[in-house]
Parts: sequence; structure tokens; C-alpha cells
Amino acid sequence: MQVTETLKDGLKRGYEITLTASELDAKVMEKLAEAQPQVEMKGFRKGKVPMALLKKQFGARVMGEAMQESIDGAMSDHFKETGDRPALQPEVKMTNEDWKEGDDVVVSLNYEALPEIPETDLSGITLEKMVVKADDASVDEALGNLAASAQDFADKPEGEAAESGDQVVMDFVGKIDGEPFEGGAAEDYPLVLGSNSFIPGFEDQLIGAKADTEVAATVSFPEDYQAPHLAGKEAVFDCTIKAVKAPKAAEIDDELAKKFGADDLAALKSQIAERLEAEYASASRAVMKRNLLDRLDELVSFELPPTLVDAEAKQIAHQLWHDEHKDVEGHDHPEIEPTDEHVKLGERRVRLGLFLAELGQKNSIEVTDAEMTQAVMAQARQYPGQERQFFEFIQQNQQMQQQLRAPIFEDKVVDYVFELATVTEKEVSKDELQKAVEALDDED
Repeated sequence: MQVTETLKDGLKRGYEITLTASELDAKVMEKLAEAQPQVEMKGFRKGKVPMALLKKQFGARVMGEAMQESIDGAMSDHFKETGDRPALQPEVKMTNEDWKEGDDVVVSLNYEALPEIPETDLSGITLEKMVVKADDASVDEALGNLAASAQDFADKPEGEAAESGDQVVMDFVGKIDGEPFEGGAAEDYPLVLGSNSFIPGFEDQLIGAKADTEVAATVSFPEDYQAPHLAGKEAVFDCTIKAVKAPKAAEIDDELAKKFGADDLAALKSQIAERLEAEYASASRAVMKRNLLDRLDELVSFELPPTLVDAEAKQIAHQLWHDEHKDVEGHDHPEIEPTDEHVKLGERRVRLGLFLAELGQKNSIEVTDAEMTQAVMAQARQYPGQERQFFEFIQQNQQMQQQLRAPIFEDKVVDYVFELATVTEKEVSKDELQKAVEALDDED
């Protein structure tokens, strides 16, 4: 096996690998010898088929496998010897396409090598951590939101009409061609107008209704309605309105606290304060992480693989285009050409990504199985009722696993750098933290 360098330009590498015909033939014979003890053929006992006959019968079939294994082995040896790590999947191509048995095999190997990442002293980095305490006003605001979400309904003054957001309590009977149909009747049914929980158009016809009155609502069942015998048919619902109620926020008291799993109002306030401070801490960490990445971007410099930068710039341009054209859901649109700004941002992301990956590897930072399981569970909650299928999908999809693992790994490396850096705390208001978070979005 002969490996000859054909290109060395920056991080671009090119090699020609020659596998001689004799080497390939020896590999084929080796594989046939491995299989010989298990081969049965008419006229021969198991394992006693002559090698010449085996080669005639199975040589062509084994040839491709032997060729692939030899080239893979040569590439593996090459990367071990040179220490090169390809930035992306190497391009491997057979150059003598008119190859026939008895010829040498010549393969070109081209790739971009990952750069050497310089050692960087991180102990001199200084960072500021914004600290926000959950004040009484913030806790009271959150309590008010909880009370609103736990709203009740109270009778409106006699004679007042129902509005969107009100609740009507009614008896109703649905009829098609004057005949009641199964499942089309209920008594004392509470319906919030505007909730869209009934057939389209039904709730709109109850707006303006008053207690102790009757309303006939005419609707058409959708063509794709789940009950085939009702799909596409017109129905009339005779409704007797028993009460019209307006929404009323729940009282902020111990009873409200119990609805949310707390022993009393004081315990609920304490839980809210803890949750708010956890949210503030998460936002503060995001700000500090951005400041760290900005600092690393200034400190770290090395040559970048052009293909990685180009791919990242195109991805950024594509994503930003979709952000501006939210009406376009698919990818049936003109090719998006990256601007200089996209390329600059792509260079930053590639540089920081490679640096953090190298730092994590050198310091044995890994994503544990427990952390991956937790991440998968968090994603699975977005698919209620299909959690099992989601788990199986993730288990069978290496790319999805990597997409889940990458941000966890990055955050663990960032935490490692936080420990090395000098971090000072600064107590700020909620509004100051909010402005800092909004600034992050403006810079993206």
C-alpha cells in the first residue's frame, strides 16, 4: 500500500492511495481462508472445498469487500500517523474507473484537516454575574397571573347579555332534519364563549344571549368531522340559556395556594419566589455566557476549515431568511447567498465551537447517560401520548442524539471555564436583567 501526498494548502489535504493487485489478491485469499471452514459445496465435505474453487466461485463477491476494508484500513493508518482529524467526511474516489481484475486500485483522498487549537490561559478572564432577587412586587404580579389562570365565573347582573369570554350554562338538543341525534344533547353544560370547543359558528350565535332565554343555533358539521354520520350535515341546536356568567379572577388566599399544590398562601409565595429567582439565574447565566464567548472570540485565533465556515454561513443565512419570511414553511425558495456578515458570524461560531470542543476533550468533559436521558425526556414531553415512539426514534437516530448532546456538552464546557474565570456578582433590578437579555437577541 502506497500513500502519496498530492495537496497541502492550508488545512486542505490530498493523497493518492495505491493498493497493488497483489495486495488485493492476498486480502481476497485471506477472507476466503476465513470462510473456508464453513463452506459446503456439492462433492466436497464441509470445510474441504479447495481454495482455487472457492476463489472461482466467490472471488468476485469478496473482491469489493476486500477492496473496501483495505482502503478503510489505509485511511485509518494514515490518520493515526499524521494525527490529522478531518473537519468533515473525507472525499474518497476511485481514480482508475476502468479498473479490471489484475489492476492496481488507485484512490484519491481529499479532506480539510481540523486546525491545531492553541493553548489559552483562561484564568485571566473576568466576568460579571447579574443577580436579581425576587421582590414583593414581582411575587404579587406572579400571584395575580396565577389567580387569573385559575379564574372562576360569577353570575352577571340580570338582563346582561353574554359576551366573548363569558360562560353560559345551558341545556341543548341538537337536531338534523328535525330529529334529535345521538350525542347531541346535554344539560347544565358550561360553555366559555370564544373557547372554540364547539362546532365552528356555534359559540358566535350565543353572543348576546341572556339568562332564561332560548336560542336556536344553526351550524354545519365539517366535512371531515370525526362522526361520519354527522359529517357535512346541517344541524340546529335548541339551547335553553340558564345562566350568563362573567369571568372572575380567583381570590388570592390559602384556597388558591392549595389549588397549586402549596399548603397555604405563604408557602405558595415562597415557591413563586424560588421559581422567579431560578428564572432570573437562568437569564443571568445566558448573559454571562454571551460575555464569555465574546471574550473567547477576542482571545482565541487559529486557521479555520473553509468548508465548515461556508456551511455555517449558509445555515445562518438560510435561518435568517426564514425568520423574515415566516409564511414560507418549506425549502422551495431561491438559494440564499450568505453575506459578509453571515460569513463573519459563521467564522465566530466555527472558531468557538472548535475551541470549546477541544477544551472539553482535553479535560475529559462528557455528557453522561443520565443527562442524555433527561434531555430526551424533556423533548418527549412535547409529544404527549407518543413518548415511547419518540424515545425509539432518538435511539435509532444518531444525528438527533448529537443534536441533543451538543448543547449539553457546550454548557458543561462553559461551566468549566466559569470555574477558571474570576466571577464577581452584581445585584441588579429585574428590568436591568431584562434589558441585558434583550440585547442578546439584538446581537444574534
